[in-house]
Amino acid sequence: MRHRAQTVRLSRDTAHRKAMLRNMLTSLFLHEKIETTAVKAKVLKPLAEKMITLAKRGDLHARRQAEAVIHSHQVCTKLFGEAKTRYTDRGSGYVRIVPTRVRRGDAAPMALVELVSPGAAAEKK
Repeated sequence: MRHRAQTVRLSRDTAHRKAMLRNMLTSLFLHEKIETTAVKAKVLKPLAEKMITLAKRGDLHARRQAEAVIHSHQVCTKLFGEAKTRYTDRGSGYVRIVPTRVRRGDAAPMALVELVSPGAAAEKK
């Protein structure tokens, strides 16, 4: 039974799951979009939102917290450099999940995880 269980395990042990999510976060901030399974995307989104919130805060403690999760120093510098200018007027919702296709080999639903562009709210209105 999984009563009140908070984490989605993704059929991996803890170390593998944490390493995979850290790699996915690093790739997301490096390329600004990645394609993965829908379940992994749903697990990744809150982590990415938290990293962008830390980058918006921008102090030394926030940088050290982000660098503890993100593998690359260059990616972390890029994130902290452009997050304040890119997301100043946005309170949350920095990451978008778009369903794309069904993977051919195992019929897993795939999704595109992408960072929201600064003018996305203006385009909707």
